[in-house]
Amino acid sequence: MSATEVILLQRIEKLGQMGDVVKVKPGYARNFLLPQGKAIRSNSANRARFEGERIQLEANNLKRREEAERLAERMSGLTVVIIRQAGDSGSLYGSVSPRDIALAAAEGGLTIDRQQVQLAHPIKTLGLSDVRIVLHPEVSIRVVANVARSTEEAERQARGERVGRDGDDEDEQPAYGPEEAEGEIA
Repeated sequence: MSATEVILLQRIEKLGQMGDVVKVKPGYARNFLLPQGKAIRSNSANRARFEGERIQLEANNLKRREEAERLAERMSGLTVVIIRQAGDSGSLYGSVSPRDIALAAAEGGLTIDRQQVQLAHPIKTLGLSDVRIVLHPEVSIRVVANVARSTEEAERQARGERVGRDGDDEDEQPAYGPEEAEGEIA
């Protein structure tokens, strides 16, 4: 398959800046960039149209970026608490999704869409996790997701206490010694 040339209408991470003509796979252009309004097909008519609208597009982009930067300053250091059921070892029954984080952020005063939440890996354990939220293609903030079984446990985690095991000490030795373990094998 040949690559499709598109003109970017906004900055796309790992692809290019506004106005760049880039080659992408046809499916990426057809299913994501074009329907989302992030790019237009590169041909002589669209190039001329883009050059005519370039100043307006850049002004709109600058305005949206400034709004996102103001919001980022207001929301820096935001921590969202997510209550989930978990086992004794601290493993969640399920995982925390971007949708869950978006809902918790809305309760904290930051209205975002789930597509703006970028998880490095699924959250499957209790504890504090860093989550990246993209407010604008050029502006993102870090939010701390505090996943706990209860609000009391979330407060303890926020203070820095280690939570996740119900009464188990990490230094506790097994109930049998090494010689007893060898005897069981034989």
